[in-house]
Amino acid sequence: MFGDLMGMMGKLKETQQKIEETKERLNSIYVDEQSHDGALRVTVTANGQLKSVTVSEAITLDTEQLEDYLILVINNALNKAKKIQETELAAVAKEGMPSIQGFDLFK
Repeated sequence: MFGDLMGMMGKLKETQQKIEETKERLNSIYVDEQSHDGALRVTVTANGQLKSVTVSEAITLDTEQLEDYLILVINNALNKAKKIQETELAAVAKEGMPSIQGFDLFK
């Protein structure tokens, strides 16, 4: 029994390390999003860090539209980044979880 427990603990530690490595790798995955007319573009990492914002000169004249675009486009980019992050981390966690009969979290 203790051998199995020690093996599971080792597997969990290994999985934690892989999760940390995956989180670090997500900093290099970029998500680009733009407004429907291309007047505003943003880039975020899969960890949700805003990396760049590009604004067309034409849209800078309408502050209200620019604010609306910023909110919409940044939120869309962050939602896409969050989905990528969740998918990547779930794959690592599922791979590293020990099998416990009758206890499957990832069905």
